Amino acid sequence: MSKLTHFDERGRAQMVDVGDKPTSARRAIAEGRIGMSPTTLDLIVAGGHKKGDVIGVARIAGIMAAKRTAELIPLCHPLALTRIEIECEPNINVGEVHCRAMVETRGQTGVEMEALTAVQVTLLTIYDMCKAVDRGMTMTQIRLVEKSGGKSGTWQRNADAPSP
Repeated sequence: MSKLTHFDERGRAQMVDVGDKPTSARRAIAEGRIGMSPTTLDLIVAGGHKKGDVIGVARIAGIMAAKRTAELIPLCHPLALTRIEIECEPNINVGEVHCRAMVETRGQTGVEMEALTAVQVTLLTIYDMCKAVDRGMTMTQIRLVEKSGGKSGTWQRNADAPSP
């Protein structure tokens, strides 16, 4: 890709015209992490948080966010998503929750933004539900892991490449 497609020849923002693109199966996977104190993670894992099932609520928030991405990101196309899966895995050893979102559609444009939005909102929901006990939580490594479909085909993050 050699140019930014969301700008016209005069440099004005535009929604990309995908009308002539063929419909194809599209899939994107994104991930991110939220680090926290061991006490906070213990509350989440034990289900002892007074607000309830933190991971369950966060997962639903991420699904809702993926479906509403076009309302949040100005130049995203509204898409009929066919599948959204969100996994949240607590890691006691490093004091974090790892989130992975997979989003699919059959359409004329990809679902990378939907997967990234799902991850970010899932992590933000964890933050929101736990901020009363831990305001120092940190969200990191939010990134696209893989995408497939469309003219550009499949792209995968190199597992050996360091994160910027």
